[in-house]
Amino acid sequence: MKNPIHPAASAGDAAELLQRHARAGHEQLDSWRFGPPDATELPGLRRLIKESWARSARLKANPDQPEAPVAMDFDELEEYRRQHPLAIIMPVIQKLLIQPSYESGLLVAVGDELGRLLWVDGNPAMRRRAEGMMFVAGADWSEAAVGTSAPGTALALGRGIQISGAEHYKRSVHPWSCTAVPFHDPDSGAVLGVVDITGTEAAVAPHTLSLVEATVAAAQAQLRVERLQLAAIKHAVPARRRNSPFAVGSRQGTGLYRNSLQLLGRDQALLSIGGRSIPLSARHSEILALLGTRPDGLSAEELALALYPGDGSSVTLRAEMVRLRKVLHELDPAAVPESRPYRLPIDLGQDAAQVLSCLRRGAHRIALEIYKGAVLPHSEAPGIVELRQRVSALLREAVLNDGSAEALLKYAGLPEAKNDVDVRLAALKLLPPRSPKRAAVVADLERLESELSA
Repeated sequence: MKNPIHPAASAGDAAELLQRHARAGHEQLDSWRFGPPDATELPGLRRLIKESWARSARLKANPDQPEAPVAMDFDELEEYRRQHPLAIIMPVIQKLLIQPSYESGLLVAVGDELGRLLWVDGNPAMRRRAEGMMFVAGADWSEAAVGTSAPGTALALGRGIQISGAEHYKRSVHPWSCTAVPFHDPDSGAVLGVVDITGTEAAVAPHTLSLVEATVAAAQAQLRVERLQLAAIKHAVPARRRNSPFAVGSRQGTGLYRNSLQLLGRDQALLSIGGRSIPLSARHSEILALLGTRPDGLSAEELALALYPGDGSSVTLRAEMVRLRKVLHELDPAAVPESRPYRLPIDLGQDAAQVLSCLRRGAHRIALEIYKGAVLPHSEAPGIVELRQRVSALLREAVLNDGSAEALLKYAGLPEAKNDVDVRLAALKLLPPRSPKRAAVVADLERLESELSA
């Protein structure tokens, strides 16, 4: 009998062996409700599957729930994807992936950075079958919602992956296999979403991952071209005509960029709207950061208390709001905050909020990549201090509880972890005995011990 793990064994034998190990692992999942076991208790599973199953269990994903939850109704979905930056590159996805999928019996899905599917297209018969597990536009396929799957796990890891059959955490997905690749903003590098191919064994063929990676690269290049063309149009059109709702390029430009507010590791936030970026004053940074945490708005009294240590001054706040409105009006009149209550009329994707979102769905590696330092590190505004402490504490907890040695070492390099003994001890425990990185960690621990005993 041919040894299935011998190099000469066929690919089919090796794939079947992986499936047997995965099915055996599923027999242990019920005991995971009391906490994931040590990885050694799941022999034969790929490491990324073991780690993803462990995250899924911690996130309370239910392997026996047959359907993915619906995150957006039809009207909300239509508006959201119309404004999403990925909408502009869908013709590229259509040509390179979706059109061939009709004949190949595959499905193509494009989701946002939270794992919510925005478009699902492909072979009609496969689409009807996939509806049974709610693999449809508007459904949530993050690890927190459905456990291990290519879209959610690719986002959690920040790289392209393939998930086959019983490697899925949800048992209703075992007849399916999938390949997914995250989509990064070509300018900022931020994760904008994910591109996925789903089907039977063909969806995890050796060439499929390369195909999806190449398609994502082409789509990223197209998004950058669209932005350059829009910038050229704006430069050529006089300002008076450009501000008209009927100006050339005004409609297509709305979805080319994800508006953002970068707060991490900087005392002056960087505000980006419609492809234009400006640094804000320290006080304006605090105001927009606080309004971004409350989409329903804050009264003048609430905002003043969150902004000023001691007794908040509504009079001082109103003067600052006048100045802030002027700054934002010059950037984009649609971004000017509303009053009574103070509220942002547009969504500003805060990097701090992205970190919290990643941590909620178990994607601590992406959270660590996004995290450039503390939220407005020198701000003394009570609301900012609370936000800063919450983001920092949750990130540290996630890295300690679920981090690899590499993640722990990366976290140890942050200014706030300069004297963190626990993080270094955890990294030392995970590093292989002969790792050259151990010497630096030991030296750090000796330094800290010396400083503490001095």
